[in-house]
Amino acid sequence: MNKTADKLGSYSKDDVIFLLKDLSGYSLEGSIEQREKNIQSGQHYSETLPIEYQPPEKYLSLFWETLDVYKRKTALSTGAVSEQIWKQKGKNTVLVSLARAGTPVGILIKRYLSEVYGVSLPHYSISIIRDRGIDENAIKHILNSHPGCEIQFVDGWTGKGAISIELTKACRQFQETYGVILDDTLAVLADPGYCTTLYGTREDFLIPSACLNSTVSGLVSRTVLNKSLIGPEDFHGAKYYSELEEADVSNQYLSAVADEFPAIKQEAAELAKRIMDNPGKASFKGMEEIQRIQEEFNIESINFVKPGVGETTRVLLRRLPWKILMKDPESPYVGHIVMLARERNVEVIHYPDMSYTCCGLIKKTGEKS
Repeated sequence: MNKTADKLGSYSKDDVIFLLKDLSGYSLEGSIEQREKNIQSGQHYSETLPIEYQPPEKYLSLFWETLDVYKRKTALSTGAVSEQIWKQKGKNTVLVSLARAGTPVGILIKRYLSEVYGVSLPHYSISIIRDRGIDENAIKHILNSHPGCEIQFVDGWTGKGAISIELTKACRQFQETYGVILDDTLAVLADPGYCTTLYGTREDFLIPSACLNSTVSGLVSRTVLNKSLIGPEDFHGAKYYSELEEADVSNQYLSAVADEFPAIKQEAAELAKRIMDNPGKASFKGMEEIQRIQEEFNIESINFVKPGVGETTRVLLRRLPWKILMKDPESPYVGHIVMLARERNVEVIHYPDMSYTCCGLIKKTGEKS
């Protein structure tokens, strides 16, 4: 068993402790095309890694512009979620972010609560993998380190809710196996899929960290669960891309958003109260839309339909995109997506009849268009 976590990532250990096995010495990457082919032939996506896409200078400029425009909105969503966590769970909370999109969000929540309430909550980042569950060794490590704690799971945003469903399943399984009840309510900044009751907004807006890969997530790869490298007592694995240190903007991103906290804390507290008074149901209402899109475009698997700004961005950054559906191609949230789609020669279709801002469709390998 990993008694302590490997030092992983470019974040300060005061911000987060990654409970992940360091696989930096292993070659796990393949080309997007080959990896997509393997996944569609039955290999689980968590066994390998995509080659990290390094965006051109023009795209990075767009990231900084996006951050400048949306840092306040991101801070407000962070504050609203943080206030709800604090009021519901208090100082006994341990923040557990889901690597890797959840990691910067978990750090921002930790920093907000430190600034506004003067508390330093423990924050760990662990792995959850669709169809494979959560890293139980990591959960046990946290519970042993913080007896009687209240775990709060954190992610960046919701798409169609696959991770929310996976988390609920994993918590149920953990209770059956170990007799420990875990709260499966997922805290996110944006919940356009209506997958949780703990969110900053249900608007499908652009969280700037969705624009980049590891260079905005502490230089940590996606998490890996590959039996040849991960033993039964190990944490799930990940790589640290030290060769990308010069391109790393992880800490600058955090500072840019956290600098907005003093200006938004009053508004965040009011927003949190409104949400807590009327959170609405976790109805997964986006799923009906996704199923309609799947049928309309004759898509074999629902896993090939990726709704929301964050998920669409990921399709373009690390999958084999087929088409991009856009509710409004003039929306300020999709400038970076338009640029990526142009660069990768992917068709953008105006598709006004959906609640998501956009939706990425993955190409079936072997198809020409």
